Amino acid sequence: MNKIILQGNLTRDPDLKYFRDENAFSRVGIAVSRRFSKNKEVDFFNLVAFGKTAEMLSKYCKKGNKVLIEGRLQTNTYEKDGVKHTSYDVIVDNLYFCESAKKEADKGDSYKPEDMPFDPSDTPF
Repeated sequence: MNKIILQGNLTRDPDLKYFRDENAFSRVGIAVSRRFSKNKEVDFFNLVAFGKTAEMLSKYCKKGNKVLIEGRLQTNTYEKDGVKHTSYDVIVDNLYFCESAKKEADKGDSYKPEDMPFDPSDTPF
């Protein structure tokens, strides 16, 4: 069985592209904090999504968003300048958003009541 589950923050905006036959794919990175690390260590993984998952990832996610993904690990081998290289990608099967759209909107420059000074003499009662 080849199954991987990761929760972390996207390290860059998703890069949506299309194959010749108009099938979508998207590449993005994810940073995952090690759970019991005293030094706040982080692991980085490459994610690849296809089809509707790729389009959804690209449309609704951006750098810094927290997501949970289910997928599988894939090994790629290639040769460059006569040297063999190996890379590892996580192929995304399912994508879950860990932050609501409201929370994302609250990150902007919005009004916060605690930021306003309060003077009791200004009240009409």
